[in-house]
Amino acid sequence: MSDTDKKKNRKMPGKLKSFILRLILPLCIILVWEAVCRTGLVSSYAMPSPGTVMRTAIEGIRDGSLWQHILTSFFRVHEGFMLAAVFGLVLGIAMGLSIKAEKFFEITVQILKPIPPIAWIPIAILWFGIGEQSKLFIIFLGAFFPILLNTISGIHNLNPRYLELAEVYEVDRRRLISRIILPGALPEILTGIRVGLGNAWVCVVAAEMIAASRGIGYMLSNGRSMSRPDVVILGMLLIGIIGKIVDDLLKYVFGKLNDWT
Repeated sequence: MSDTDKKKNRKMPGKLKSFILRLILPLCIILVWEAVCRTGLVSSYAMPSPGTVMRTAIEGIRDGSLWQHILTSFFRVHEGFMLAAVFGLVLGIAMGLSIKAEKFFEITVQILKPIPPIAWIPIAILWFGIGEQSKLFIIFLGAFFPILLNTISGIHNLNPRYLELAEVYEVDRRRLISRIILPGALPEILTGIRVGLGNAWVCVVAAEMIAASRGIGYMLSNGRSMSRPDVVILGMLLIGIIGKIVDDLLKYVFGKLNDWT
């Protein structure tokens, strides 16, 4: 057995212990939840048992409705987030590199930034109707500002010597951005992307609760109107689980990018 294989074998028990440690609290919560439901301390109408929520999930998987809700929300988040990432990065780079651009946009950004994306829902419906455009607009707003502000911060925090050397060697604008600016600001940009994606999930759920026929937000709203707390709790758990999976995937990819840069 090679030294590399031995190192991998030594790491496995540590990873297994770490995984088990992370599962302890969620399992304890489920056990307490089940015990409270079985003892009748809480009404089943107010708090369905874990078994009831699991059965609801299985029913949704069998009839395909659960996958439809998940995929609908996922694609909405993907479209709105990608738009936010493009505009956030482009404007962030412009404001980070140009004092004039920063002064031009600064007041507008500072005024719009504190407004919660959910507060835009009424006017988004007036502007775009209750179709997909209004939902994408809300998702865009939720993801845009974290990406924009972290991109600006990442560029401002660059070591000025890098820019001085680029000026001495007369590096053109395109290579300056691709070879120096973006790699140097990458950690903060990636943080903004993670925060923006998390906000996008919050915003899509809020938008779907108001005007939609599919999606996880629609599940929550429909479960409330139908007096189905099991559906509401299932929707909440789906948001958390999907958010955790997506965040873990981003951390893995971003770790590889940081190693590469």
